[in-house]
Amino acid sequence: MAAILNVRAIVKGYALSPEFRDAMLRLFDEHVAQIHSGTRISNKALSIKTQERRATALCKSFVELKAGGFALQSPWSLKAKHVEYLVKHWVGSGQGGGTIENKLTYLRAIAQWMGKSNLVGTLADYVDRREHGLVRSYVATEDKSWDAHDIDATAKIDEIAATCPYTAVQLKLQAAFGLRVEESFMLRPAQAVKNPQTLAVTRGTKGGRPREVPIDAKVAILVEAAGLANGLTGSTVPAERTLKQWRDWYYYVLAKHGVTKSGLGVTSHGLRHAYLQVLYEKESGVPAPIKRAGVKPDPELHKQAMRRVVEAGGHSRVTKANAYLSTFATQERLQKVQPGADAVREALLSAQGNKSHAAKALGISRQALYRIMGADA
Repeated sequence: MAAILNVRAIVKGYALSPEFRDAMLRLFDEHVAQIHSGTRISNKALSIKTQERRATALCKSFVELKAGGFALQSPWSLKAKHVEYLVKHWVGSGQGGGTIENKLTYLRAIAQWMGKSNLVGTLADYVDRREHGLVRSYVATEDKSWDAHDIDATAKIDEIAATCPYTAVQLKLQAAFGLRVEESFMLRPAQAVKNPQTLAVTRGTKGGRPREVPIDAKVAILVEAAGLANGLTGSTVPAERTLKQWRDWYYYVLAKHGVTKSGLGVTSHGLRHAYLQVLYEKESGVPAPIKRAGVKPDPELHKQAMRRVVEAGGHSRVTKANAYLSTFATQERLQKVQPGADAVREALLSAQGNKSHAAKALGISRQALYRIMGADA
């Protein structure tokens, strides 16, 4: 049976009238776990995390409408003018295009629950995205892999294992098989090996899209994970913790060891980036564009490699690979407008020597910053 979010604790935290709150609860009770996606291929309920995000975003939206002078008596009073106000409010407060699109998706869902399927448009229906700098790019401009930040993944994970072996083995699963964080939590290693060659990734996947990835010579990691699996679910989340409790603990452990954007400049998702970048190089014969090696593969090998990356990553569109690999055209453009040595020195001074922060301030990768520093040496 699918897990359903306890929405009462969330709705109670917002300044909504009792009548409005009751109407929201009725809608959430019936619909909060329902999917609302054009690409999702599973009929399973949304994860608890996504249900929570959806409920929270919708409550916040109605509170913002109230603060803006709209006295809605119930969510059923939602009209096009209210959505238009919210979009302009979000744009005016400097929120990014991706953030606003997500909020519109949640509004589109509740509108559909109320039988108002055509009420909520896309972001482009309300504002000129280019004029407001809201064009959402799915092409990587920065290498998020750990090796790009001079981090020895094996050594760092071994260090983390001393604090929490469960967190460490989940990181190993992400690095070895390109799993998302949630997928590494929910993988049942003893059950996921369908044959000696492939690992079946079916739980915690984005859009409910199952996939199989090659095991290669990484059986030892699966054996280690199976040894830590709890007896109730078969996953590596300890039996005494809920998924939410474990997620909080996982990120606490990573922060303790500096694995944050503000710390070492990386997140655990960078392990997935590295896996897919290595896969591309293996299939195409040349490094991924984000590595800026300056060489291009045969066009057919490039297409084949892109397809493999998308399949291994569990995505539906080939262009999604660009979020991990970038494109050759993008990297050529970035190299033409890179800052000079003086700008790099100034950025390093402002960042008190922190190279990751300096690179981010300049809008370049840490690798690019090193190249510029090396050229100035």
